[in-house]
Amino acid sequence: MRLQTATLIFGLLTAGTAFAEPLTGKAAQKLMFTKKGVDITVIAAGGLSAADQKVVEQVATQQAYYGAVAMSPDEGLVSKATLAAANYHDVDNARTAALAGCNAQRKPGAADCVIVAEIRPKGWELRALQLNADASAALRKDYRKGRGAKALAISPATGKWAIVKDDGAADKAMASCAAAAGIDDCLVVVADQ
Repeated sequence: MRLQTATLIFGLLTAGTAFAEPLTGKAAQKLMFTKKGVDITVIAAGGLSAADQKVVEQVATQQAYYGAVAMSPDEGLVSKATLAAANYHDVDNARTAALAGCNAQRKPGAADCVIVAEIRPKGWELRALQLNADASAALRKDYRKGRGAKALAISPATGKWAIVKDDGAADKAMASCAAAAGIDDCLVVVADQ
């Protein structure tokens, strides 16, 4: 148990620096999860009934990884505020987006939103690189095609990403990713020359 805890803490501490040097396409592909579905963790926050927990699980199963579902305990599951944020590159950013969207939609005076489910790829474990379902599929298929310079940039906060194959691929991927994301947090996580 100590080794697992130490490994997890080390992984979490180094996760932010894992992108200091982009991985090669070949190395990155080895870290991707297969397309065998998602694992759902339902969190019985907000007083979800057993029936509501099943509904949350059914809805979450239809979402792309990584994701989270948020709701206001005062409003219940069937509310305009209940929100699923999916297809992010990690659960933490999906949680942040789900909570922000839910809190923006909840009724005045209603309790702050809470996370009621998390969505991860089937068989999830902490890895040096995590990509959302769409970027993982593009890395497996589109990124592999062709030779020469290519790069994959991701926006952790939005789940957006871009692949560019051309001279100056890294800079162009960052610019394309930033344009899609609407913010300047993009990182080149995969690059080949």
